Amino acid sequence: MKERTLTKVEFQIMSILWDLGHPACGHDILERYPEPKPTYTTIASYMRILFEKGFVEYTKREGEGKTQWYKTTISRQDYTHHTMQEVKKNFFDGSLKSMFSFFVQEEKLSADDIQEMLNEINHKQP
Repeated sequence: MKERTLTKVEFQIMSILWDLGHPACGHDILERYPEPKPTYTTIASYMRILFEKGFVEYTKREGEGKTQWYKTTISRQDYTHHTMQEVKKNFFDGSLKSMFSFFVQEEKLSADDIQEMLNEINHKQP
């Protein structure tokens, strides 16, 4: 993947594709886009950018003219993982402890909040 970050609009479009879970055309994306909706040509431009960045690929279906069907090349979970690794590396010198401490302080989490989070993590582990 050439470029590893998404702009706000690109992320919004990727979220639509991730939520759909199957290939979609520009009209499918535009239909699910929140108001105020951009023009179809704007969506098409962003799809080209996402393709150039390596976040989507497309196919054409026989008998459907020029319609391009887009699918993601990275899952939401993988993108989130990569982004959080970059945040940890770039802002916290690679320290998860420092990153966690920052968010605890920034979000003003109480000891009970932290314990609740730990309990949720422990219940998800096998």
